[in-house]
Amino acid sequence: MTVAGLVSLYPGRAPKTPLARLEARVLNRTLEHKPRDWSSRKLAAELGDVSFMTVQRIWRKHGVRPHRLERHMVSNDPDFETKAADVIGLYLDPPEHAMVFSVDEKTAIQALDRKDRMLPLSPGRAESHGFEYKRNGTLSLFATLNSAAGEVLGKTAPRHTSEQFVAFLEEIVATQPARRQIHVICDNVRSHETDLVETFLAKHRRVQIHYTPTFSSWLNQVEYWFARIQRDVISRGIFTSVKDLDKKLMRYVLRS
Repeated sequence: MTVAGLVSLYPGRAPKTPLARLEARVLNRTLEHKPRDWSSRKLAAELGDVSFMTVQRIWRKHGVRPHRLERHMVSNDPDFETKAADVIGLYLDPPEHAMVFSVDEKTAIQALDRKDRMLPLSPGRAESHGFEYKRNGTLSLFATLNSAAGEVLGKTAPRHTSEQFVAFLEEIVATQPARRQIHVICDNVRSHETDLVETFLAKHRRVQIHYTPTFSSWLNQVEYWFARIQRDVISRGIFTSVKDLDKKLMRYVLRS
C-alpha cells in the first residue's frame, strides 16, 4: 500500500550542467590556470555558477590539493643511471666477503640555547619553545651506516674538512679485518675528492669509493639516519655549549 503523503508530486529537476562536465570544468581550471593562492572560494567566484562546497567536493573526489606545495630537485649528472645502478646494486646485492658503508656529514649543527623557558606539552596545548635563542657555536657530525647490519658509527668535528673526512675513513677501516674489501658510498662534494682522499685510497687498496650522482643524496642511506637524529635530538634540542651538543649527539649515536 502506498501512503499518499509520501508520494513526490515534484520530483525536482536535473542539474543544469551534467556532473561529469562540471567536474571536468573545475579540474581543468584548477590544473591549467592555477594561481599561487587558489582556494575553493576564489575558484567558485571565478567560475560564477559553482559553489565553493562543490569545488571542495570535486577536489576531494579526485585527490587535488592545490593548497599544498612540494619541492624536488632533478639530477643534472650525465652519468646518473650508471652511478645510481652502481649504488643500488651495492645495497641489493653486495659483493661477497665485503662490507658496504654509507658515509656523509651533517655540517654546521648549531648549539642553540633558548633564552626563555620551555612550555611543556599539555592537553590542548602544543610544546612551546622561546623564540629568542643564543648561539653557542657549531659542530659537524660524520656518520656511516653499515647497510647490512644497520649499525651506525659517528664522530663529531669542529669543522667539515677533507682531513676530517679522511680521518673518519681511517676509523671505518680500523673496524674491519685486514683483508676485507670495503665499499664506501658518499656524495661528490669537494672535500671527498681531494688529493688527501686519493692518497688514502692509494694507501688502502681494499677501499673503493662509489659517488652518488649530483643532487641525489636520497641514494645515500645514512641520510635517513640523519633525518632521525635531526628529529630526535637537534630540532627540539637545547644546548648550553658546543660540549653539551657533542655529548647529546654522541649519546644518540651510541644508542643507534
